[in-house]
Amino acid sequence: MRSSTKQLWSWAFYDWANSAFATSILAAFFPIFLNRYWVADAGNSTVILGFGNAAAAALIVVLAPLLGAMADAGHSRLGWLIRLAVVGMVTTAALAWVPQGNWQWAIALFVIANFGFMGANTLYDSLISVVAQPGERETASALGYAMGYLGGALLFAVHMAMVSRPDWFGLPDATTAVRVAMVSVAVWWFLFSLPLFRSGMEPTRVQLRWREGIARLRATVTDLASYRKVWWFLIAYWLYIDGVHTVVRMAVDFGARLGFDNTTLLTTLLLSNLVGFPATLLYGKLGQRVGPRLAILIGLCAYCLIALSAFTIQTAGQFMAIGVAVGLVQGGVQSMSRALFTDLAPEDKCGEFFGFYNMLGKFAAVLGPLLVAAVSLMTSDPRMALGSVLVLFIAGGTLLWRSPQ
Repeated sequence: MRSSTKQLWSWAFYDWANSAFATSILAAFFPIFLNRYWVADAGNSTVILGFGNAAAAALIVVLAPLLGAMADAGHSRLGWLIRLAVVGMVTTAALAWVPQGNWQWAIALFVIANFGFMGANTLYDSLISVVAQPGERETASALGYAMGYLGGALLFAVHMAMVSRPDWFGLPDATTAVRVAMVSVAVWWFLFSLPLFRSGMEPTRVQLRWREGIARLRATVTDLASYRKVWWFLIAYWLYIDGVHTVVRMAVDFGARLGFDNTTLLTTLLLSNLVGFPATLLYGKLGQRVGPRLAILIGLCAYCLIALSAFTIQTAGQFMAIGVAVGLVQGGVQSMSRALFTDLAPEDKCGEFFGFYNMLGKFAAVLGPLLVAAVSLMTSDPRMALGSVLVLFIAGGTLLWRSPQ
């Protein structure tokens, strides 16, 4: 039986919706505002940003498997997704009211917003088993990520215009434009989430089945020992996705530390997203042809070259070229990883297994930024800090290459 086209598109549009947060907040305005507005000593922004990302990811590490188990027990993955997404939307909008120099409030709200964003994505990822059948999941997963790139890029283009020419929008200055952009991200996230929220693919009522969820989680932990392919993949994924997430979260701060201006940083991010839309769709076709595992390995080879390039960046043009290179492979590696894991996970425990999938992915998001922060503290060299993720791509790719078929 083929999947419902309407449900597939409503699911994919959630990626369009929440990628506004990933692009405009997570990758762009929060690191820039933190570096140049909320933190008095800009040299400390990399450390604060690294620890802030790590704190949000740590919450997901602890809670993601339990959330997945409870959602499966109560058949309420969509209900949990809605509530976590709303938490992210509200706290994202609240960032607009944090005054200059008050980095403590900024990082606290960022951690909560990031937790809502990542927690909702845990349930969103698992819903691919509802909207796509085996054999369709490579292209379905790629569609979601591609929609995210396009939606994030469109809103971000408006935000760039707002920041560079605030007078066109009736705004007094660029600082006000960034604050308005933060609120608009929350509104965008909400409006384009409505197709999924109203899709009816699952009940939206949340049932707090803590005991049943914990019991299922214990059983799943025991069962996982018999899924050798799953565990092997998860360990490889934990390592290489660490590098992917760290590049996304720290790249703008990296460029700012190298002295590139806001126009260069934001243009690079926009180009990366625009390139990511068609590249991710093509990656879905590649995954169907050669299989998601080989498609991931191709992307990791490209990431190794990107990480090596970080050691040599001198000009804005080089920084922008690397941003485009990231856009060519980032969505492909992420979407093929999701498709491959969906095929490995048992259908009746997809929420729980994706809880572990996201737990390891977010645990990687703890270690990656901490690695960059630690290297930055030791060397004070941003090139060395971001280039340190090379080891993660090599280790993860090697394990995936040697994984059982």
